[in-house]
Amino acid sequence: MYKLTCYLILLLPFSSNAQKDSIRIIDINKAAYKVISVGVKPDFIAIDGNDAWVVDDHQSRVIKISPDSEVPLLIVPIPEACTAPIVGFKALWVMSCTGKILYRIDHTSGIVLAKIATGMAEPNGEMSLAVGDGSVWLLSDSAGVLIRVDPKTNTVQAKITVLPNSYGLAFGHHSIWVTNYQNNSVQRINPKTNKVVATIAAGSKPRFITATNKGVWTLNQGDGTVSEIDPKLNKLVATIDVKAIGSGGDIAAGLDKVYVVSTNPLRPVQTIDVRTNLIETIYLQKTADGKMAKTDGAVRISGKYIYISGYFSKKIWILKK
Repeated sequence: MYKLTCYLILLLPFSSNAQKDSIRIIDINKAAYKVISVGVKPDFIAIDGNDAWVVDDHQSRVIKISPDSEVPLLIVPIPEACTAPIVGFKALWVMSCTGKILYRIDHTSGIVLAKIATGMAEPNGEMSLAVGDGSVWLLSDSAGVLIRVDPKTNTVQAKITVLPNSYGLAFGHHSIWVTNYQNNSVQRINPKTNKVVATIAAGSKPRFITATNKGVWTLNQGDGTVSEIDPKLNKLVATIDVKAIGSGGDIAAGLDKVYVVSTNPLRPVQTIDVRTNLIETIYLQKTADGKMAKTDGAVRISGKYIYISGYFSKKIWILKK
């Protein structure tokens, strides 16, 4: 579908990065290729090819959607479904906050294949799962326990000690990356040895994390910044002020952009140019009376699309790359 969209271009000052480039201010409803009404509290997202799974937060279900369908492809009951799920090994992996159980769901049929008692580090599900090096990874205890699950047996094959109050996970650069919320750092784990090989300073209270072949980024809830970590140096190399202070939000990186979702109604969705670390676009959501609406929710990127959930608006915005 082709749309002619008028964009308002504004110059906004940014002290932390001395940003000089103009920032595009865009109405997300006008920019979206498609807008789908989903569930009661659409939150975390997992990419499945060019489709996506959405956690209907604490509504006891996950929903599979597609840009090619006006109705859900699948709806799977999961008791108090929570956490940022992941697709891997031909399955959706998602936590149930009831009983702290990891569910394995066939990604094409929606059949529950396994239930694995793992525990979970964050009781409200504000954490993420990861897939990499032949395993599914999750943080099972707030005391600082990272576990890896063998998808061949659906059993825990290793437990790794990390810093307490660690919640976010990403796989990249042959490593598992863990956000240490309380310690303001990120730990890097070698999956071949199951050992922590680096602890790297980040912003204040990093929770969600994303990795690509270009780098690793965290969303820091304590100071509203994004940290960029260079995996070659194991070092913090940039701090971008996205004014995303507070709970909620999400982060996802593509080849040339990092997408950030926050609860700040003036900065609900933003993109960062990975080449310059400058904010490139702010997507706004307005209410019927023209006020800025609170978004929250999550973001994930597929080969063709960017999926953004609106927790309060009960919408999924699908943008074309």
